[in-house]
Amino acid sequence: MFDAAIAAAQPAWTLAQYLPAPPRGRTIVIGAGKASAAMASALEAAWPGPLEGLVVTRYGYAVPCSRIEIVQAAHPVPDDAGLAAAQRMLQLVSGLDEDDLVISLVSGGGSSLLPLPLAGITLDDKQRINRALLKSGATISEMNCVRRHLSAIKGGRLAAACYPAQVLNLLISDVPGDDPIDIASGPTVPDPTTRADALAIVKRYAIDLPAHVLAVLESDAAETLKPGDPRLARIRTEFIATPRLALEAAARVGRDAGYAVHVLGDAIEGEARDVGKVMGGIALAASRHGEPFAAPCVLLSGGETTVTVRGMGRGGRNVEYLLSLALTLRGEAGVHAIAGDTDGVDGQEEIAGAVIGPDTLERAWRAGLRPHDALAANDGHGFFEALGDAVVTGPTLTNVNDFRAILLTRASGANA
Repeated sequence: MFDAAIAAAQPAWTLAQYLPAPPRGRTIVIGAGKASAAMASALEAAWPGPLEGLVVTRYGYAVPCSRIEIVQAAHPVPDDAGLAAAQRMLQLVSGLDEDDLVISLVSGGGSSLLPLPLAGITLDDKQRINRALLKSGATISEMNCVRRHLSAIKGGRLAAACYPAQVLNLLISDVPGDDPIDIASGPTVPDPTTRADALAIVKRYAIDLPAHVLAVLESDAAETLKPGDPRLARIRTEFIATPRLALEAAARVGRDAGYAVHVLGDAIEGEARDVGKVMGGIALAASRHGEPFAAPCVLLSGGETTVTVRGMGRGGRNVEYLLSLALTLRGEAGVHAIAGDTDGVDGQEEIAGAVIGPDTLERAWRAGLRPHDALAANDGHGFFEALGDAVVTGPTLTNVNDFRAILLTRASGANA
């Protein structure tokens, strides 16, 4: 099911159907994200006319292209390579006219891959703020709101630089609700949020901003491009892959294997350990009482949970969810689960996620591991790697958020 979810989100299968006819003028390709290089390759294969461009992707996620330049940069904390790519991208789209077409290929991860700060803010400032946001427990929407109000390229600013050319946004969504403004912090779409919203988030999570950064955020320079801005009038946005489509592909695999499949939602947020407890409670009720679902069945869900970092472990959110889920299930017979990030990177580790089964806790205790201590230390990766239960995919070249599946092979309770 996990493999099917990833396959359903591959640009090679989905991108071509959204392409228009070539324009009278130039075709310029820009983009950022973990899937942007794969998207560029799919575009080159399908585009009938001349094109040129530049996209930036995460280190290790490059795909060979002949006409579109692929640049690699750091994620989730930005680096100089991303900064240079963002500066070049703005230059690339300057001076276009109304006969030109800009195709923007955007996927998750683009926020850190296009780290061009506003005047008065340095890359070092952005790096520090990004680390603080990642540890704060803020939602992805809240983090992106702050990021784009400190950026010279996000929040519609890149689209404004393209004016008066047409802009076609081809997006792969990695955010709950599929809001374009939250995918790579919306470089080519209007932003309905304000700098006041960003300041409120900074206060809510006690993010310690340097005085000079706070001064910029409080100034008019921090305001982004709003809906109705005439410079954004010639934009069309299409989703070529979403978390929901990935879950539907996984559901077909489960049904073909003879299981009833229940999709609990594609936009589930909250603390990873809390989501684990809730999902564990649902699985126990189904296993023991046949409510709200009768086993054998599969419970699918997606979205993006958060982790408020308390310990010194290795993260990330999917393995933290699984560790909490295992502790809630307490070895319940016939219940297995997988959780992983569809881009192959859970947190900052080159590990997608992990699997659990009825024997997970018992094997951990025999190995001298302490599951509760691992959860308290935010060390899900260390825990599952020690058990040999980590899921390592390598770069998947797409990103449609987290994938979670709980498999109940049989009912174990009184109604079995």
